[in-house]
Amino acid sequence: MNAAAFETIFEKQPEVVGFAPGRVNLIGEHTDYNGGHVFPCALQMGITCAAARRTDGTLRFVSENFCSTGIVEYALADLSPQGVWADYPVGVIRAFAAYGYPLEHGADFYFSGDLPDGAGLSSSAALEVVTGTVLRDLFSLPVTKQEIALIGQFAENRFIGVNCGIMDQFASAMGKSGCAILLHAGTLAYEYAPLGSAALVIVNSGVKHSLAASAYNDRRRECEAACSALRVSTLCALTPEEFERNRHLISDPVCRKRAKHVIYENRRALDGAAALRRGDLAAFGALMNASHASLRDDYEVSCAELDFLAETAQKIDGVYGARMTGGGFGGCTVNLMEPAAVERFVTTMQAAYAERFGFVPEIYPITAADGARSERV
Repeated sequence: MNAAAFETIFEKQPEVVGFAPGRVNLIGEHTDYNGGHVFPCALQMGITCAAARRTDGTLRFVSENFCSTGIVEYALADLSPQGVWADYPVGVIRAFAAYGYPLEHGADFYFSGDLPDGAGLSSSAALEVVTGTVLRDLFSLPVTKQEIALIGQFAENRFIGVNCGIMDQFASAMGKSGCAILLHAGTLAYEYAPLGSAALVIVNSGVKHSLAASAYNDRRRECEAACSALRVSTLCALTPEEFERNRHLISDPVCRKRAKHVIYENRRALDGAAALRRGDLAAFGALMNASHASLRDDYEVSCAELDFLAETAQKIDGVYGARMTGGGFGGCTVNLMEPAAVERFVTTMQAAYAERFGFVPEIYPITAADGARSERV
């Protein structure tokens, strides 16, 4: 428990303990920063934080998952990045100040989590959201869960340098047990859709990705170029039919493929939510499969390991659909299946992946969980 570890390290009791979950996106990938719809759910796995105020201007951070760094210390007067994991929570503190909520005193923080690093399950967003949630209660700041999500995104965009959309932070803050969230990233309009009896399973390819890598930001630039050519404010302002009538305006074939993925993926997210609402799991699975093909061929963010996992899963009896999830270039696949198929799925996938790539992948049966919460100790 974080409270006990906090007391051991900082020799005092924490005042607040908070938790923020990771997320998995079921469909609607790379649409959030293009003004479209996404369809994630929060996970039962995530990051916990225990914290207490200080009387001086010092900030101290410890992570159970990054033990080698020990206590990382910053001064409120100088929140310059140090190139370590603690730059994420410090970025949130800087973002709170930018939103008009500067901290008057320092604090001590202890983090721990069970999200695999680099797996594409939004450990960075969970870290940002749990920091914001704990800061809200620790310093009695008048911010809502939605505002905490926006502050986390602001921190990652402005201070970490990753041009992510709002999906990850929103899902972590606003998740609901047993449901996925259909979110319009442009307006933040959202609704919950129940997942029913379907089982969700995540398979970790073991290939770590870095969203700060140039390839991710390249995709954003390519989408912006396509927007300019199409003379629209966001790609998702267009329907697939409108795109087909105007695709000739995009002279760069790479930018044309990026736009095609985004616009069709936005439709898949809407169609997927409708399929779940009517209980049509087979239709939802078919949309997941089409999403993976588009991410592989048009957006080009998959890799050999993710393709193998998706294609192998799609052939297993009882699996409705499988696709890569997250930013890409590694990470995980998400798989929707009948509950009775889970045991067979795990055995088949582990054996096939080990034969092809030489190691047994980590597999996580998951449940859609509630979003961030905290309590005073």
